Amino acid sequence: MSIAKETIEYLRQHSLIITTAESCTAGEIVMLLSEVPGSGELIECGYVVYSPQAKQRLLYVSPATMGTFNLTSVEVASEMAIGALRDSTANVAVATTGILGPDDMDGIKAGTVCFAWAFQFDDQHFLFSTRQWFAGSRSEVQTLACEFALQQLPAYHRRALRGEGGWRR
Repeated sequence: MSIAKETIEYLRQHSLIITTAESCTAGEIVMLLSEVPGSGELIECGYVVYSPQAKQRLLYVSPATMGTFNLTSVEVASEMAIGALRDSTANVAVATTGILGPDDMDGIKAGTVCFAWAFQFDDQHFLFSTRQWFAGSRSEVQTLACEFALQQLPAYHRRALRGEGGWRR
């Protein structure tokens, strides 16, 4: 079974509706999910935001966060995920921001991707983030990042159910 099918089944089993906030993955996460029959009832929306202005305008990412931590940071990915939840009716958001390559940028190695997963249920909010490095071409890094984002969703959801990773709105 593909990771997209596994994720859709997990979303269905746990009454989760997803939104994505994607920069370097350019909407590929939501596209992969949308290829699964019946996925439309579990996908609320997908944001593709490359520019700092779009991240700020559509997902409420703070200019101070971008200036302090860089666009490729878990802090920016976290604010992207929180903003996607804030602006949608979903109860889970996955966010990505990174440098696909081929060149390093701002001292950050090409292949570096920052992720965030945000969950909301029962008036509680949970947030998890991580930074990973992937080897390969631009398209290989993009695909690996999408697969990683989906593979990690169940583990972070289980942690949220245990009350880990809480944050206040």
